[in-house]
Amino acid sequence: MNYKNINTNKLINAINWSYEMTNGQSENQAENTTHNKTLLGNIRRWFLAGILLSAPVFLTTYITWIAIDLIDTQVVNLLPKELVVFITSWVPGFGIVPGYGIIIGFVFLTFIGALTTGFLGRWIVHLGERVMNSMPVVRTIYGSSKQILETVVATQSDAFRDAVILEYPRKGTYVIGFVTGVAKGEIKEKIEADLVNVFVPTTPNPTSGFLLLCPKDELTYLDMAVEDAIKLVVSAGIVTPDNKAKKTQKKIANSGKK
Repeated sequence: MNYKNINTNKLINAINWSYEMTNGQSENQAENTTHNKTLLGNIRRWFLAGILLSAPVFLTTYITWIAIDLIDTQVVNLLPKELVVFITSWVPGFGIVPGYGIIIGFVFLTFIGALTTGFLGRWIVHLGERVMNSMPVVRTIYGSSKQILETVVATQSDAFRDAVILEYPRKGTYVIGFVTGVAKGEIKEKIEADLVNVFVPTTPNPTSGFLLLCPKDELTYLDMAVEDAIKLVVSAGIVTPDNKAKKTQKKIANSGKK
C-alpha cells in the first residue's frame, strides 16, 4: 500500500514538473516571438525611413550629374578641336572635372549679352533678324520661339503668374491651369466676353497640354504659387502644398511685382 502511494506521488510530482517546464518554455517562446516581431518591425521601419531620406538625395544627385555631363559633352562637341586642345593645355582638369560646360556656356552667354548692349551688337542682331525673317520656313520658327521666350522670360510679363481652377472637360470635374495672358487681337474683337488664356498641362509631363480661352468669371484663382501647382500636377496630386506656405509665397511674389 505504501509502495503504491509512493509511486503515485512520484508520478504526480513528475507530471507537475513536466507541466511547469512546458509552460516555462511556452512563455519563453512567446517572449522570443514577440521580441523577434518587434525587432523585425523596427528593421522594416528603419529601412523605409532610410529609403525616404536617401531616395530624394540620390535621385537629385543622379539627375544633376546626368544634366551636367550632358551639357559638358555638348559643349565639347561644339568647340573646335584646336580650341579644346588650347584650353586643356592652359586649364588643368578641363574635360575631366564636371561643370566646365556650364562655366563656358555662362561666359559665352554673358559675352553675347554684353555685346548686344552696344551699338555694334544691336546692329549685328538687327542684321541677323533681317536674315532670319527673309527665310520662309526659318522666320516662322524664329518668330515663334522669340515671342515665346520674350513672353516667358520678360520681367514685366504676367505669363504663368497665377494658378487657377476651372471646370474641364465637363461640368462637375475640375483641372488646374495657368494664366498666360488675356485674349487680344481678332479674338477680342470677335468675342465680346472678357476671355483669359489658360494653359492646362497634362500629368506627369507638364510641357504638353491644352490652351483654353475661358471667361474670367468662370476661373477660381488659387493662393498657391505656380511652382507648387506644377508640383501638384506632376505628382498626380500626391504632393499637396501647405496652405500657410503657399499664402506666404504668394504675398512675397506680389510684393516683388510692386
